[in-house]
Order: sequence, then structure tokens, then C-alpha cells
Amino acid sequence: MTAAAPGAGRHRAPEPVLVREGVLLLDAGLLVRYANDEARRLLDLPADCEGRPLDALGLPPALTALLRGGELTDAPATVHGRTLTVDLHPADGTGGTSCRIATLRDSTPLAVPDTARLRLELLYRAGASIGTTLDITRTCEELAAALVPAFADFASVDLYEGVPAGGEPRPERGRPLRRAALAGVTDLSPLLAPGSPVPLVPGTPRARAVAGLCSVVEPDLSAALAVWDEVSPGTVDAMRAQRVHTLVTVPLAVGGTLLGVATFWRARPRPAFDEEDRSLAEELAARAAVLVENARRYTREHTMAVALQHSLLPAGLPEQHALEVASRYLPAQAGVGGDWFDVIPLSGARVALVVGDVVGHGVHAVATMGRLRTAVHTFSSLDLAPDELLGHLDALVNRLDQEHPAPAGAERPITGAACLYAVYDPVTRRCTLARAGHLPPAVAYPDGRVEIVDLPAGPPLGVTGLPYETAELELPEGSRIVLYTDGLLESRGQDIDHGLKLLRAALARPDRSPARTCEDLLAALPPADPSDDIALLVARTRALPADHVADWDVPADPAAVARIRAAVLRRLDDWGLSEQGFAAELVLSELITNAIRHAAAPIRVRLLRDRALICEVWDGSATSPHLRHATDTDEGGRGLFLVAQLAERWGTRYPASGKVIWAELPLGEPSGR
Repeated sequence: MTAAAPGAGRHRAPEPVLVREGVLLLDAGLLVRYANDEARRLLDLPADCEGRPLDALGLPPALTALLRGGELTDAPATVHGRTLTVDLHPADGTGGTSCRIATLRDSTPLAVPDTARLRLELLYRAGASIGTTLDITRTCEELAAALVPAFADFASVDLYEGVPAGGEPRPERGRPLRRAALAGVTDLSPLLAPGSPVPLVPGTPRARAVAGLCSVVEPDLSAALAVWDEVSPGTVDAMRAQRVHTLVTVPLAVGGTLLGVATFWRARPRPAFDEEDRSLAEELAARAAVLVENARRYTREHTMAVALQHSLLPAGLPEQHALEVASRYLPAQAGVGGDWFDVIPLSGARVALVVGDVVGHGVHAVATMGRLRTAVHTFSSLDLAPDELLGHLDALVNRLDQEHPAPAGAERPITGAACLYAVYDPVTRRCTLARAGHLPPAVAYPDGRVEIVDLPAGPPLGVTGLPYETAELELPEGSRIVLYTDGLLESRGQDIDHGLKLLRAALARPDRSPARTCEDLLAALPPADPSDDIALLVARTRALPADHVADWDVPADPAAVARIRAAVLRRLDDWGLSEQGFAAELVLSELITNAIRHAAAPIRVRLLRDRALICEVWDGSATSPHLRHATDTDEGGRGLFLVAQLAERWGTRYPASGKVIWAELPLGEPSGR
């Protein structure tokens, strides 16, 4: 317990006469707005007395007449054979109390041991009600509410700037505190509202408590109110109208770090605070300070993790023409998770859709999510099939587990994750999918049908090392593919089938844009578990028009190269892309010649007009050419170098058989016809 410093309000108060005190609040219509436990006991009130009219409580007529009448002080009343003393403070139409307050006291004083028991009961009840969450403001509100009206008529909690946001307190000289919570038995207008700056006026009890880092009891506020009157005369006038006459203020400090200050006031006719009251306030404030500090540290870590998480998620969706895409991400309220999504343009006008979920929460889950998302980008750049890509991810997660050995005597935590990877081709309108322990996607067809894709589940990443399977769908143009994490369907008390039923119903309406579909899904499936985040990705398919695709079979004869070049130039002229003819000629000549010389039949050339001019050469060989720097004496080796200089991107991908070497050339401005 903090030692009392010398000064006003530090003397030992005389031992008070302790009595039970009931409090009854009645509004202007004589409805019971509040009755504390002692009032319920003394008057034998029913459990549902609050909100009922005074006449319906079965009180003796004499007591009802007293409560209905004018101002009373120490008026006796007999209730159930017990003599009570009634103090009544009627409603004040001038802006003071808005309710009439009846204070009821049993004529028989309590023994000191009973008083100690009541204080312990108050400590127990208040301690159990403070710190139910890791929210700083909520913790402060619980502290203020726990002691009103049992201990004080008004209570406030003020924190230094930075603390509510999880930052370090800044108790600099002259810097005001910020009101975090306020509670009172009546109108709270005498005190500054939550969010208001609270100045520390030198010489006042609160300023002395902060300066000395110790509690201050002020039995008589007359002198302090005179000092406050110079800073905030309106507040002081309102406090005098409420008959506030005493306070106790306690710093909220942990390990020498001052977070703020809690202050409790009493109004007449309640007695002034004394040293016993100081002890009770100190004990509760000490508990609350630890809880506020825990909440502050949690808030700081949570804020850092959320910032890290958002920095690792895509800042925007990339440009591509195969899909119209919309996404939503809802972070967890109780702790950041490892859900993520991605849209990745691939070669040949194809697009990959990814949704994943890392097991667990916190910074470790977020960091793992970032590593997996980067790995997916790397593997997708190799144009791996979905099942192969998940196999590489599974091996990566297993390696991550090995990198984090368990502490001595503990099991090594498993870094598990779920993932769904889909590739859509707008030329064939086919979608290839594979999943690792993830929920299956949904497809809403243009005719209104909704299908949950029958996709082999596959084990979660990092669990078994088993292979994954793919499924392939042919999707009409305008179909909507819906990928989501389990946070969208999870609901306490309901199984996953019920969530899938709601998902189907929300997708049943056709002609909905992806953005509107996201809104429909979140409205039909509102987040039920604040501890889990949600990633949602909706893509509506487009098809590349048939007249934007051209292909030719190439005989394994070098003389065929000239015929293909001529055919390509004619097609580019038809598309209004004659300016791209020179670059396309050079690129295709090199790639076709390489295929004829070094690869195997069948050889095919395909030209796609998308957001770029895509030149592809297909052959039956699995060997891939490599870019190198030719020396002055080399007769060859410069072809791929020219391709790399002329193309925006180029590379190799491996379909079910053979390979495809592709290059993307910028379209530029089409030459109109």
C-alpha cells in the first residue's frame, strides 16, 4: 500500500459510525430506475423492480407518500417492522439532479467486523467485474462502474495520451490527461465527458496525486473547487449544484510507470471519504492498473500485427482481362490471423486465384502467411500445375517447422496451413483447381445454379507430405467462382452444412457483380466468431473472343518458318496491330527455328490478342532453352537475348505433355482501319 504523504487530506479520520445504506432512484414519473442491493433488502423489493412504478412495489402507504412528497431529511419510516431513516433529494428542474434520490438507512449501526465484511464483498464483486476484456477503454469503464454507487456517487478514469492506442504514456509537464471512462448515480454533466482533455491544475488533489505518485483523500473540496473555479467555472458550478463535497484520487501506476489516475467523488448527504476508503480505492486501482497495462501491451502488439498483416496482403488487384474480381478481407477482432488471398496473372492470358489460411493467430501466423504468399508467387511464376504447386508449398511448410525447434520440455508447434489454388484459362474457359485441407469453392452459373465443387480435399500443408489431386471445370462465360476461408461459414452452435446452405442461397441470384456478391455473402453470413478473420474472393469469368485467337500447325521443316511469318503478319494486319509485326516476326522466327532444330513434333504456334500480344510456340519436348550471353566468335546463342529485349515478359511452361515457350509484346496503339 502506498504511504500517505503529508498535506491536506492525509490525517487519520475519526472512526465513523457505519450503517447499511440503500439507494433508490425515481424518475419524474415515479418509475424505479435503480435500486441497489441494500435497498432491495430493506424494502423487500421484487427482482424486476427496476422500470416499475412506485405504487406497484407493495410498499407501506406512509413510505410511498414520503417518496412522492417534497424534500425530506432524516424522516423516519417503518417498513416490515424495521425503522428506516429516509433522505430524499427531489428532482431539480434547474439542471441539477434529473431523478429524485432516496437514501434509506437502517437505524441499527453495523459492527465494525460487518463493515469489513462488506468492504471485502465490494472488493470481490468489483474485482470480478473489472478486466473482462483486453480493451483498454472497456477496462476503465468497468473500474468506474464497479464503485458507483456502492462506494462513490461519481467515478472517472483519466489516462495519458498514447495509452488508449497501446502506446507509451507521456506524462510530460503541462500535458493534459484524456478522460477514458465516467460513471455516476445521476446526471453526469458536472464532470467532463469521455474523450475530453482533463487538465492537471497545480494544487488540486489530482495534481498532487500524480506528482507524488500516491493516493490523496480530500474530505472537504471547498479549497480545491476554488482552484478549479479559475480553470473551469462551469464544471465547478455544476459540481456544487450536485452537492459534491469529497473525493479520493489514486494514480494508476505499474512498476513506476504512470498510466493515468482514477478519481471518486461523493455528494451530500453521504459521508466524506476516509482512510479506510483510501485503502479500498488503492487496492482496486492497483488491480485495474495491472489490467490496463496488460490491455495496453496487448493493444500495442495487436496494432503491430495488424499493420504487418495489411502490409503482407495485396494492396490492390492486378490488371488482367480473364476475370472480373472483387475481394473482401475482415480482420479478426480478438487477434490477427493468417488468412490471405491473391490474384496472379499467368502466361497465356490465364489467371491464378489463391485463398489460404495459416493455423493459429498472432505475429507468427501473420509472418508465416507472408512467407507462404511469397512462395505461391514464386511457384506460380514457374507455371506449375495446381497440385504440383501445393506439393512444393507442403515441403516448404515442413521446412518451416524444422526451423523453429521447440523449447526444452515442450512439443514443437506445427505450422499448419490450408490453401486453395485455381487457374482459369479464358481461351478454353476451363478452370483447374487443387486444395490442401481447405473448404471447397462454390460456382454460381449464369442460369442461377449454384454448385459446391466436388474437389478432392487433400491434407493440410505441413501435415503428411501426401500428393494432391486436381479437378477441372468448364465454365460458361459469366460464371462466378467464390473462394473463401472458414471464418465466413463458422458460427457458434451451427455446423458447416448450415453455413454452406446459406452460402448457396446468397449465390442463387444471377446477374450479380463480384462486388455485389461479396456484399450479399457478408450480409447473409455475418461474422459470428470475432477471433477468426475472413478472406473472400469472387471472380466472374470472361472468355477471350474466338477472333482474338489464331494458331497454326508447323511442319518440322525450316522452310515453314517463312510461311508462318507471313500468316502472322496478315493476322496482325487484320487486328490493326501492324506496328507490332516486326517484333512479332523476330520473336516467332527465333522460337519456331529453335523448336524445329532442338525439339520434337508436334509444333504449333498460337497468337493471342489480350492486354498484350502473346506469342506462343508449342512443341513435344520437355527441354527448355536458357538465356546466355554469346561471345564475339559464337555463331548462335543470340536469339533468346533478342526475344528478352523485345518482350515485356517471356518464359516456359509445361502442360500435360511437351512445353510452351511464350513471349508478351506490348500492344501499343492499334492502327485503325
